Amino acid sequence: MDAWVWWLVAAVGLGIPLVVTAMPEFGMLAVGAVAAAVTSALGGGTVAQFVVFAVVSVALIAVVRPIAARHKAQRPELMSGVDALKGRQAVVIERVDAGGGRIKLAGEIWSARSYDTERIFEAGQQVDVIEIDGATAIVM
Repeated sequence: MDAWVWWLVAAVGLGIPLVVTAMPEFGMLAVGAVAAAVTSALGGGTVAQFVVFAVVSVALIAVVRPIAARHKAQRPELMSGVDALKGRQAVVIERVDAGGGRIKLAGEIWSARSYDTERIFEAGQQVDVIEIDGATAIVM
């Protein structure tokens, strides 16, 4: 059998642990084996095949892993519950002051109070929710 066939067999052999363990390094080694198979098919010698395998595999690991790690670290945090309501806008339903009032927030009626004790919001005004204290939205 030709050497390029053995390199393809190696690529498939490296692809199996990639699928089973979900370790992307095996995929990068498999790509290196495919590159070595192409080198063999183009008439490259044994040394050239191993050099191409090593260079392509190491280059992929050196370049792709840091990029993948960066993307994994930058995933947005999924906010739920009252944390998802902070920073949203609401509409005043009943006058809101330091003593209380009502707003419509995310389609629901919430009790609310003003963050600034001297500020008063009249019905129809838009406010920003800055905090949720129990069942009361703190707005400004």
